[in-house]
Amino acid sequence: MNIEPIDYRTAAARLLAERPDIREAITRATLAKEDRRREGYADIDSEAWRDWASRLRRHVLANLDYYLEQAGRALEANGIRVHWAEDAQATCATVLSLCHERGVRRVVKGKSMLSEEIELNPALEAAGIEVTETDLGEYLIQLAGERPSHIIGPAYHKPLSESQALFAERLGTPAGAEPSALAAAARKHLRQRFLAADMMITGANAIAADTGTIALVENEGNIRIGTTTARIHVACVGIEKLVPRLTDLGTLLPLLSRAATGQRLGNYVSLISGPRGAEPEGPDEVHVIFVDNGRSRLLADPPAASTLACIRCGACLNACPVFRQTGGHPYQWAYSGPIGAVLAPGLLGLERGWTLAQASTLCGACDAACPVRIPLSGLLRLWRERAAQAGLEAPGEAPAIRAYARLARRPHRFHMATRLLGRFAPWFGPLVPPLSRWLRGRTLPLRNRNR
Repeated sequence: MNIEPIDYRTAAARLLAERPDIREAITRATLAKEDRRREGYADIDSEAWRDWASRLRRHVLANLDYYLEQAGRALEANGIRVHWAEDAQATCATVLSLCHERGVRRVVKGKSMLSEEIELNPALEAAGIEVTETDLGEYLIQLAGERPSHIIGPAYHKPLSESQALFAERLGTPAGAEPSALAAAARKHLRQRFLAADMMITGANAIAADTGTIALVENEGNIRIGTTTARIHVACVGIEKLVPRLTDLGTLLPLLSRAATGQRLGNYVSLISGPRGAEPEGPDEVHVIFVDNGRSRLLADPPAASTLACIRCGACLNACPVFRQTGGHPYQWAYSGPIGAVLAPGLLGLERGWTLAQASTLCGACDAACPVRIPLSGLLRLWRERAAQAGLEAPGEAPAIRAYARLARRPHRFHMATRLLGRFAPWFGPLVPPLSRWLRGRTLPLRNRNR
């Protein structure tokens, strides 16, 4: 297992040097989503909804063993085959086994962050299976050979000109084609892939434990098409993605949609309760793979377990001023922004993921945005503390913090020090490596520098 620490700082600096326009592109996209979230919350009692959702998600996590057993029985009773996967390797092996046993050569996929987490596409492609992402943003970045940059908007980082050039090269669209023409070209190409596919792979927004119902929310209709035309549907689902009752979806899914895109509800909501049976359309087989991949370990850690309440809306990414500077790629794994920073040490291990908790101002904007009230800023502090206790802080950080703490307890000396720093740092700062790195991304207040 790779335990080399994720180097967000270096990756972010490299990206900003290569793509000086990235900050503007990500900021524009995330601020627009932030505005829509606020509009979506405005016509409901959002605080009451968030309180309810928080209680629901924590109730599920506190009783996860019960609801997993109940969901497993209900799914099997509906004719859905249930599989259990301990980690990413076991999940990929289960999907590959289903493909080999059933002669699957072509797979279409709905948008799924879990499949990104377990790196399912490379595993399928290495086995000679053709894989096509069918969400337009995911399809775009698949053509570009990239990872998603955002949980909800995988291609937020791409300017229109890049998409135009990519589609012209890969799909033969005219140079400078309008977005509507690009979408039409993708639709035409993907329709052929849908009709030829043997298997549709999705995630799940939730599974209702009482009825064994798989809930999928989308805006483009690609999941609806894929789960209708493919003969096999496989849903790869984190073990935490449960609700006790089918009726809970009536509030949770609208809250998810409002937090993610400001919509009252996604354009398409599919509730799948089994294979088609006597119906003329739908899959002959439905499989659910419940994936652990570190979740049980995180659940057994009470201070950090609330991270698993996440419903993958992306609202914390949109609210985060650090995420707006670079987008998701410098986080170097499936999840980015505040939720990625607190999931990384929990799922990847402290030694690999601890650095991402440093990529935060601790401003609390993510706490205010989260629809299920995950205490993200508190969790960021938790992982920072654990990293420090494990001796994982950056070189020189511990003595610097101790010196800062001593100064901060003496206001007169603190203000004198900041005035001196503001006045003389431009001259001697570049000569002191720790200070030069700190100053590289910061501008000292003018009121201190000019005194």
